[in-house]
Amino acid sequence: MVRFSNIAMLLIALLLLFIISTKIANARVSLNNNSCDWFAGSWVKNESYPLYEAATCPFIEREFSCQKNGRPDLIYTHYKWQPTGCSLQSFNGRDFLEKLKGKSIMFVGDSLSRNQWQSLTCMLHSSVPHANYNISRVGDISTFTFSDYGVKVMLDRNVYLVDIVSENIGRVLKLQSIEESKHWLGIDMLVFNTWHWWNRRGSSQPFDYFEDENKLYKDMDRVVAFEKALTTWGRWVDSNIDPSKTKIFFQGISPSHYNGTLWGEPKAKTCAGQMEPVAGTTYPGGLPSAVAVLKAALSKITKPVTLLDITNLSLLRKDGHPSMFGFGAMDCSHWCLPGVPDTWNEILYNYIL
Repeated sequence: MVRFSNIAMLLIALLLLFIISTKIANARVSLNNNSCDWFAGSWVKNESYPLYEAATCPFIEREFSCQKNGRPDLIYTHYKWQPTGCSLQSFNGRDFLEKLKGKSIMFVGDSLSRNQWQSLTCMLHSSVPHANYNISRVGDISTFTFSDYGVKVMLDRNVYLVDIVSENIGRVLKLQSIEESKHWLGIDMLVFNTWHWWNRRGSSQPFDYFEDENKLYKDMDRVVAFEKALTTWGRWVDSNIDPSKTKIFFQGISPSHYNGTLWGEPKAKTCAGQMEPVAGTTYPGGLPSAVAVLKAALSKITKPVTLLDITNLSLLRKDGHPSMFGFGAMDCSHWCLPGVPDTWNEILYNYIL
């Protein structure tokens, strides 16, 4: 009886060991599957791109509608982002809408947020071309509603995330005030962005003073101000977001291309005439300093925030800007549609699978 009992105990121990080993192995597989860096890779030609034709997306705004504005080359639309060592799931707009059925997604930020918002609405509309939709705007908030799915794809134009307040002294950018965040409450998925406007000065700067810790300054270090605004926003996330109800993303730093020296063409002073991406996986000029500031700020937030780390893959696309085929002035900051922001949204889609 004792011998039988020992054998039974040995068998039970072996069974438990097998179960534990299996769970560990499965955990390792899961970890490996989720450890792929979607933001490290290169651009490869792929004739299945673009994901939609500009003509099938009638609501593309003029500044992003490069083909309609006369851009003669289409090579830039036929590139696919290929991560190193893995692949992104192909974008499926119908599946995206099904997963977000009855929910809302809001992009919050400057014109580069609008670039990504317009990209996503085009990607979804081309996937379900016969689905009913409606576009409305109230104040700074634009809403593209896919009524058949109850999905709202929204844009809140808020270039600094923190508040600009008109006072007797003038317009004040308050680095510790974020009252406009009231518009973000109750949204199921939020995609934030800021940086593009922080170095604006003179007539293009939409405020007169900075306010930092209740003190007014006519000017201050713009990177320091950027960091303080991100800190204020991060505190708002920690105080107001329930991760079980709302997913938070940050778009990352979208780069410009006004200095050919940074990509190995010293004679190029703009992106004009660029028809191909930078070859390889690394941008010769390195990353903008704002990237490190952003990552440091995000690391201090206790609630989960996913960084869409699109800087390097976008740096490689010196060919993707409107140049003179936007508003007419040279534009090497925004992106043609279809184009690079479609890849940002493909990656966003992979995060919600």
